[in-house]
Amino acid sequence: MDEIILAIESSCDETSMSIIKNGHIEIATVTLSQIDIHKKYGGVIPEVASRNHVENITIIYEELLKKANMTINDITSIAVTYGPGLLGSLLIGVQFAKTLSFIYNKPLIKVHHIAGHIYANRLVGEFKFPLIALVVSGGHTDIIKMKKDYDFEYLGGTVDDAVGEAYDKVARIIGLPYPGGPKIDEIAKKGKHTYDLPTPMDDNTFNFSFSGLKSATINLVHNEHQRKNIIRKEDLACSFQEVAINIIVKKTIKALKKYNLKQLIVAGGVSANSFLRKRLKEECEKIDVELLIPDIKYCTDNAAMIGCAAYYAKKNGFYADLKLNAVSQEKLTTIK
Repeated sequence: MDEIILAIESSCDETSMSIIKNGHIEIATVTLSQIDIHKKYGGVIPEVASRNHVENITIIYEELLKKANMTINDITSIAVTYGPGLLGSLLIGVQFAKTLSFIYNKPLIKVHHIAGHIYANRLVGEFKFPLIALVVSGGHTDIIKMKKDYDFEYLGGTVDDAVGEAYDKVARIIGLPYPGGPKIDEIAKKGKHTYDLPTPMDDNTFNFSFSGLKSATINLVHNEHQRKNIIRKEDLACSFQEVAINIIVKKTIKALKKYNLKQLIVAGGVSANSFLRKRLKEECEKIDVELLIPDIKYCTDNAAMIGCAAYYAKKNGFYADLKLNAVSQEKLTTIK
């Protein structure tokens, strides 16, 4: 029997719902982004985000069923992101999912947001275990080893700022609009690596640290302004991006070599970065490693990835009941 999962994602500022068949076939997805709303603030305002989820979630639900030409009776399970994320935003999705589960007597599946990002790759290919998952986003920079489905072994990660957060802070200091990460990637293509920035945490661990690189970039801009020098934005973007991405690629390849693994999957919003994709492709080809990266539309928050993860979460017993609550923080490797 086919597993048809209706998935809900509301961990930040996207209200998204999707219907996924058997963990890898997308039937329909509807996503409403709030980027234009939060752009004027230079970042996501949690209270504003949660209010917009309340206003839009029922509309998204109705539009999804219409787009899929299905009814709730065609759905076998309800899945929802329960964390980590903005607590107010998460609560809207969790409450809506619990309501559907209760009214229509459908099993409720809880999905960790980062597991969702990882399983977005099932929309583009098969997983070949054991493998390495690289998670790069606004809140995470992690290297995770997977021996089987829904088994996550933490090898290392950021000890302070995530790479996506560093991107956004650097973008703001050089005057680029929100969201800053894609803007840096865009203008870096027009620049050259001419600014001297420190390589962060270049050691034998699988950990990362981007606070020093971020601070060095901010201090460089401040000092250049003090000297009344003009900042060459394209060159600074290129310099920052190459330093940040190269250390991520270096440590990821080191993990693949250490454990002699032949598949790398990349997850999270920063996986849309063109330079990261280029560098990983180059290095994986050198060591004969298969690289899986989601299509751009599945890199940022979306419910399709939650529906994919939910299929395997259900297989591994990650059901929930009506006591399910949202959590703002929870490590992927500690989910129960």
